[in-house]
Amino acid sequence: MYADLVKVNSVLADDPEKRIPTEGLVLNVEGKDWDYHEKAYIAFNKPPNYECSHKTTHHPSVYSLLPAPFVERGLQCVGRLDYDTTGLLLISDDGQFIHKMTTPKKNIGKVYEITTPDPITQSQIDHLLNGVLLEDDPKPCLATACKLLSENSLAMTIVEGRYHQVKRMMAAVGNHVTKLHRTEIGAYVMPEDLAAGEWRWLYPDDLKALSKSVEL
Repeated sequence: MYADLVKVNSVLADDPEKRIPTEGLVLNVEGKDWDYHEKAYIAFNKPPNYECSHKTTHHPSVYSLLPAPFVERGLQCVGRLDYDTTGLLLISDDGQFIHKMTTPKKNIGKVYEITTPDPITQSQIDHLLNGVLLEDDPKPCLATACKLLSENSLAMTIVEGRYHQVKRMMAAVGNHVTKLHRTEIGAYVMPEDLAAGEWRWLYPDDLKALSKSVEL
């Protein structure tokens, strides 16, 4: 029955034992073409009110927005964004890549655009750059870069990924996050034409950009 569903390089698949070269391989599953990828690396523009988990609690899963073959393949989010945080999310089935992108030791920066209800002051920015102490955490937490976008909007770069880190950092300097959107990881900037809820493949040049470290 699978021969009616799957084509290999435009030829109906009728031999499950046949060995197929992967170079330039294109599978067609139920009428949709899929290029062969030994490992999957995906950039996803996360919309609000979705959880980065297969087992969710109060909101639907981001995996529900991905094609079924990705879920069946066992893809995982590379780190997580809060349910109300939007923007660039990486998804992969490469364990080494996931570890590399999530460990603070690699100093890979993540840029967040922060919207606040109160004006952001230079004193708050200086405090973020010099490091703040978060509640129940004795290790200072700092931003590696800050750029004021407007009176109530800031682009902040961090290399760690502590629980609710950006929100807690802004609270520690006397402000509050009303909207949080991730735009960059390493030197990779989320494409402007990648709409919320959409995904795209990442290729070697993209992976190199993602791996660029921040000089501390």
